[in-house]
Amino acid sequence: MKKTILILCFLVLILPLVTITSLSAENQGFTVASCSLPSQFSWRDINGTDYTTPVKNQAPAPTCESYGLCASLETLMQYTLGEVYTPDLSETHLYFYAGGTYERGYVNIMDAANYLIEHGVPDEGCYPDPHRAFDYPYESLPGWENRTTKITEWGWVEHDQESIKTALIEHGPLAICVHFMKDFLYYRGGVYRHRWGGSAGGHVMCMVGYDDTEQCWIVKNSAGTTWGEDGWVRIAYDEDMFADWYGPGTGIMYIDGVHGNLKPDVPKVHIETPDFFHTYVRGRAFSTLFRSLPIQKAAARIIGDLTVQVTAENTNSVEFYLDSLIQYTDDEAPFTWELHASRGLHTLEVRATNGSNISLDLRDIYVLT
Repeated sequence: MKKTILILCFLVLILPLVTITSLSAENQGFTVASCSLPSQFSWRDINGTDYTTPVKNQAPAPTCESYGLCASLETLMQYTLGEVYTPDLSETHLYFYAGGTYERGYVNIMDAANYLIEHGVPDEGCYPDPHRAFDYPYESLPGWENRTTKITEWGWVEHDQESIKTALIEHGPLAICVHFMKDFLYYRGGVYRHRWGGSAGGHVMCMVGYDDTEQCWIVKNSAGTTWGEDGWVRIAYDEDMFADWYGPGTGIMYIDGVHGNLKPDVPKVHIETPDFFHTYVRGRAFSTLFRSLPIQKAAARIIGDLTVQVTAENTNSVEFYLDSLIQYTDDEAPFTWELHASRGLHTLEVRATNGSNISLDLRDIYVLT
């Protein structure tokens, strides 16, 4: 997404250019010309347009690298096409196909970025996230290769404020590798500064902007909308958080050169009910109950009968499957099916078609009665 941006330099009446020499993935770096940067910038407000996509929830899987990269890529897709259409990429495809495993607990973010160059990542309908905390056999829909978005390059950004700010403007949202402390888990709002607790591990998120007035970075997390500021966090400039796990000068990654099938003609399908991390008692939804039971953390708990409710766009019909066996086909919205299942763990899957392509969504469910 190489572009030239005009920025007002202080105390002068001309608009000099901020220039960046963008290097290839092999060189992994760039240099920044000296010029005053705007005091605020965010991909949530580019001339009044929010090019970011909705906050997602990776739990309980360790897939933050792919969530951070896809968050950046989805924003660049919308900016490239000049419209807000809420693309939804398959983080799980990127994670597994680039070599990640849940047992190991991560995917090498450089391998994931190189995968984006060589193969790209398809939409979520090719491989929806099952929110499982364990490895399992996986395969995206046949033909996923025709539904991918790719990049031409990626690189590392220096950790000083000017380099980060310039990279945000020139290249787009950044995937940031961070050390986080225990109090970060309990963040609810405001500008985050570490106050208590020791190290709680490493994480990857998507940085989309900065604010010099608040002296903070604007960051999109992948912990759902109940965490932080509707899933977002503002992190103080002075926080020593960037992690150079991949060697000196690493930890902040830009991607660029978005191309491919950015807006494929495919159905968009989403199972509204049942949802992950919920319990349903005769159709009434609650936050997950029976947490102490040895049941998959994200699987919906179901007591009594339940109407499966699906929203779908660009769709002619929706097929409902239970444990890979077709149960019902609905040809008219609203797409619903009355679930009656035996006690125990099941996989609910829906397949939406528009006559040309198919998209999937799925839920693991546990029927208690």
